[in-house]
Amino acid sequence: FCQATTAPPKKKPDPVTSETVVIWGLRLWQVVGIFALFVLSIIITLCCIFKCRIPRTRKEIEARYAQRQAAKNYADKLETVPPLGELTEIPGGNSHLFLGNSGSQIPSMS
Repeated sequence: FCQATTAPPKKKPDPVTSETVVIWGLRLWQVVGIFALFVLSIIITLCCIFKCRIPRTRKEIEARYAQRQAAKNYADKLETVPPLGELTEIPGGNSHLFLGNSGSQIPSMS
């Protein structure tokens, strides 16, 4: 068995409470609050950057789909438009003929 000693029993560590000083003189509740604010600010920032709002109704989902399709169609049509230099006349140039990039003469649009 164990031998009985007359030494005093070992002191138990203090229980961890919200007022326990954890790091840099801050109490536990202060550290948890700072950490929670940090995490919340990251979540809010990411939601603002990536617009990760989830549509709630079928109408909103269909509206977002129509908006994406319209933007895609607009981008596709925009690629077919010739550069602005080919659509406008050069100041001081011949008003009936336009010299393009290749040097050939092309009738102007006016």
